[in-house]
Amino acid sequence: MIILENETNTTINLNKLEKIVNILNIKKDIELLIVSNKKIQQINNEFRNINKPTDVLSFPLKDLPNAPLGSIIISIDKAKSAALSYNHSIEEEVTLLFIHGILHLLGYDHEEDNGEMRQKEEELIKLLNLPKSLIVRTI
Repeated sequence: MIILENETNTTINLNKLEKIVNILNIKKDIELLIVSNKKIQQINNEFRNINKPTDVLSFPLKDLPNAPLGSIIISIDKAKSAALSYNHSIEEEVTLLFIHGILHLLGYDHEEDNGEMRQKEEELIKLLNLPKSLIVRTI
């Protein structure tokens, strides 16, 4: 189940996001925070010493009984900007960011792996008929 904390005025549809959780057979809860650029910049600075906004952050939690898998934080400002730039919907962009974040929670790391995260992202994107992934767009 996705536990949504939306600090913005943008409506977030969880149906497709829950479908991703089911496809990946995740049995733990996932915390999803939707925030502004200002808020994600504060979090990025506090936890990564990078004092600028980013589109998505993931914080996996230790594998403890009944604990959530982790938290995904998405900047709605970055999502809106990317949706406009790439000519798709905000919902599609949030879904792409969620996929990216959830794969990080599952231990994938595109900065260190041999393309496994990119491959998994692309599988999900094709299955859900979404536009290009974050990793593909930044190559």
